[in-house]
Amino acid sequence: MDKNYLSREGYEKLEEELKDLKTRGRQEIAEEIAEARAKGDLSENAEYDAAKEAQGMLEKRIAELENALANARILDEEDIKTDKAYLLSTVTIYNHNVDKEVKYTLVSKDEANFKKNKISVESPIGKAILGREVGETFEVDVPAGKLKLEVKNIER
Repeated sequence: MDKNYLSREGYEKLEEELKDLKTRGRQEIAEEIAEARAKGDLSENAEYDAAKEAQGMLEKRIAELENALANARILDEEDIKTDKAYLLSTVTIYNHNVDKEVKYTLVSKDEANFKKNKISVESPIGKAILGREVGETFEVDVPAGKLKLEVKNIER
């Protein structure tokens, strides 16, 4: 299994979600299934089918979280160097296509949150930024076409 590098905050967030799904989530699904069973014939009970499907999705997410946490390695942000863009680096990027600067923090896929400018190192832009140095200009293919980007600053 691949290691899953996370910040302390990201690890705790995943732990919290897992605990919630195992307790509250499972309890809610069990109640929905019991309620649907009480309505009689299960062979034509859409509510029962929906509750069982929701249960399957819940268990799948629980397994994903357990796997992510089992393979997690917590990175100490103090150890992140600023000479190159690494995981947990905050990188200021200049987008030549739209003449705009944006700051991204490079994170694992489990911590990605585009609204907070946290992008996964597995995304096309994240992969392209990883390992770059200040001043480097590069192109990256994204679904909307090619972007010409330049690393302006790297910080912890």
